[in-house]
Order: sequence, then structure tokens, then C-alpha cells
Amino acid sequence: MRFWKAVGDVGFVLLWVTVIIGPVAKLWSPARKLLAWRRQLGIWFALAASLHALLILNGWARWSVSGFLGYEYIPQLGRVARWEPGFGLANILGLMALFVALLLAATSSDWAMRALRQPAWKFLHTGAYFVFYVGSIHSLYFLFIHYTVSFHKQPPPPDWFRYWFLAMVGVVAALHVAAFAKTVVTSRTGATSPA
Repeated sequence: MRFWKAVGDVGFVLLWVTVIIGPVAKLWSPARKLLAWRRQLGIWFALAASLHALLILNGWARWSVSGFLGYEYIPQLGRVARWEPGFGLANILGLMALFVALLLAATSSDWAMRALRQPAWKFLHTGAYFVFYVGSIHSLYFLFIHYTVSFHKQPPPPDWFRYWFLAMVGVVAALHVAAFAKTVVTSRTGATSPA
């Protein structure tokens, strides 16, 4: 479990760096040189997220849809039951984020940009923010809700990454608000700002 969690954490950090580059470049023009790194970081994120999902499907869910959704055999009940109600929803959200991330990774090339044309390609790749926020809800469940005293086994100690995670999500939200505010101000004054 520690390995697939560590891979998920690495993926989240890669995604975090990917999505902060845009607003940082809008707020601070010297950071525009980092824009070229978004594509590579996003692809590495998609690879890490895919490995995270495969490790969970193989190690936890054991390739079972019911296991992936949180159903398991409960000896005290003598039947299969859903033990943790949020587990399945959190996994579905993670799978949705992975699907969009793989779509973005598959179209992260100059060829795809030419084929789709830049406006459509750019619109599609704003989906990175969808991946970030949906992936954050997925992570929020596992960092703060799943492993608590209601967990049917002995809960592990609190995850060291959870407060860093909250800070990272807060930084992304604050940067987006600040970049939006700067965009509004520059559009009113007629000045141009970086992408």
C-alpha cells in the first residue's frame, strides 16, 4: 500500500507543478520560460497516475469491479457488503481524472496541436485543471476520511502528506484567483499579458 500511495503522491506533485506554471507565468513574466515544461510534466504525471491506478487495481481491488467500488466479504455479516461508502466514489473520481489525463497526454504533441488547431487544443488542455481538482477530491477522501476510527481495520497513523496536500491545493486556488484578477485588470487597461 505504501508504494502505490507514494506513486500517487509523486503524481500529485507533478500535476501540481504542471498546473501552477500557467498562473505563475501570468503573474510573473520571467516564469514564462517554464511554460515549455508543462507538456513534459503533464505526461510524467499521466504515467505516474497510470502506475498508481494499476497498482491499486492489481493490489487492492484484485481486478474486481466490486472491490474497486468498496465491496468486500464481511465475515461478521456472512456476505459481501459495501463497508466504506465514500471509497467507491473516490475511486470513480480518480478514474475519471486518469481518463482525462490520458487523453491530455495522448494529445500532448505538436502533431496533435496542428491537427486540432491551437484554439481547440488549448481548450482541451484546460482539462488539466479538471484533473487537478477532481484528483484533489479523490486524494482528500483517502488522506482525511478513509483511514479514520470508522475504518474496519486498525487505522494507520495520519499521513504526513495531508497538510502539504491542503497547502498545495490552496496555492493552486490562490494563484488562479490572482491570475484571473490580473487578467481582468489588464483587459480593462488594454495591456497584454502572458498566456
